[in-house]
Amino acid sequence: MDQPYLTIVHGAATPEEVAALVIAVSARAATSPQAPQKPGLWRKPAYQMRTALTSGSGAWRASSRPH
Repeated sequence: MDQPYLTIVHGAATPEEVAALVIAVSARAATSPQAPQKPGLWRKPAYQMRTALTSGSGAWRASSRPH
């Protein structure tokens, strides 16, 4: 261990402040990274595009229903 893990470069930190810093850094490192979540379907550009309008019986009612 030639180099210290932490170096205070500005000011004079008290032992309590250094201990708080060590706790904060170790707590941050101990948390496991979360897997990236898949975006919701509402964010997909394909769902923002409107389909072609159709004519016929019930077409007006069906135009507002999701695909």
